[in-house]
Amino acid sequence: MIMRQGQQLLLPANPLFIWGSLLIALLLNMFQNMGLWGRAAWTPDALALVLVFWSVHQPQRVGIGTAFLFGIAMDVHTSALLGQHALAYTVLSFLAIAIHRRLLWFSVPSQAIQVFPLFLVAHSLELLIRLIGGGVFPSFWMIAAPVIEAVLWPLVSVVLLLPQTRAPDPDANRPL
Repeated sequence: MIMRQGQQLLLPANPLFIWGSLLIALLLNMFQNMGLWGRAAWTPDALALVLVFWSVHQPQRVGIGTAFLFGIAMDVHTSALLGQHALAYTVLSFLAIAIHRRLLWFSVPSQAIQVFPLFLVAHSLELLIRLIGGGVFPSFWMIAAPVIEAVLWPLVSVVLLLPQTRAPDPDANRPL
């Protein structure tokens, strides 16, 4: 793959790190739901953020099936309509994989703007399924969740790419 000018060559991603970060994001979501604010509509979905990140950067390892399994786990934890999070995460992963080649050409702040519609679609799907299932409309504060997730995208990108970055090589004779 041809790289952008100034883009750093990354080491291969460790599968244990990938799955560990997904499990930590799942636990973070679970603790967030049990925290002081409970299931507030404005809280960002850490698992969705990490799923999109790995679907973009490692689509061969983290894909639609992984998103479905983690979605089922979130449905069971939140006692939501079974399949609500699973469908949202599956669509989110599909859309992330669909744009992953184009997305990697943008800078990280520009990527945040590009992934915002993905998060908006996922939250809209969750809301639609909740309303069809007879749930109540949480509040208009739920619009803040995709915005917060898009704002957190650069931070998540930097943290999850840290183990893959190489030390700068001062050798001027080797381009890689």
